[in-house]
Amino acid sequence: MGPIWAAGILLFTSYAQQHTFSLQQARTMDRHLGGSFQIPAGSMSVFTMSAMLLTIIFYDRAFVPIARRFTGLDRGISVLHRMGIGFTISILPTFIAGFVEVKRKQAAADHGLTHLAHSTIPISVFWLIPQYCLHGIAEAFMSIGHLEFFYDQSPESMKSTAMALFWIAISAGNYVSTLLVTLVHKFSAGPDGSNWLPDNNLNVGKLEYFYWILTLLQVLNLFYYICCAKRYKYKPIQLHKVEARDSDEDGVELKPNV
Repeated sequence: MGPIWAAGILLFTSYAQQHTFSLQQARTMDRHLGGSFQIPAGSMSVFTMSAMLLTIIFYDRAFVPIARRFTGLDRGISVLHRMGIGFTISILPTFIAGFVEVKRKQAAADHGLTHLAHSTIPISVFWLIPQYCLHGIAEAFMSIGHLEFFYDQSPESMKSTAMALFWIAISAGNYVSTLLVTLVHKFSAGPDGSNWLPDNNLNVGKLEYFYWILTLLQVLNLFYYICCAKRYKYKPIQLHKVEARDSDEDGVELKPNV
């Protein structure tokens, strides 16, 4: 189970960007909805939660019944296939986020706001919705599949310990995110002290490069997961049989039950 567990870490690394750099992007963009109402930057995660909930409903009510007709599986598809779909979808958010960041910086340059860190760039914050929604869709497939995998495949005496691995993967993903940021700061530093991820002004940074590095890592992680999934052997199903015995009272022989 270890290699399958390790593959999930990078997804949570990608997911962590919603609460860091995506949040910083949202703060610099036009967040007005209608007249005077302004969406708080921290509330953008509602699109992730909404997309995840809608995907779960669609998966349970529509996808599983249809898939069940073709596969004959009660769950429609296997847990590993469900996780694989999540890993594939998780590549898209950071890939798209890089292009949105390019567009955001271009809007700042067009209006002379590149060096004004705290100014509002005239570009709608709703450009960030696709990446937030895709994170939610990917999590609906991968995170729930991850939990099901641990619960089904762990030994009976270690189910609680195996479930804890899911939360450890989330923690590890956040630590890997911090490590990546530290490495980018170190290796992208220029002679003047600038780097791709400046602390004070994203407009003069190269955040899109960081997103695309994450995308590349997730592509490699997907291939790693596919290799592990192909070689994984499911835990054998335990069959409990009742020994056949004769009933002296009614003279009926009881057949073994599975």
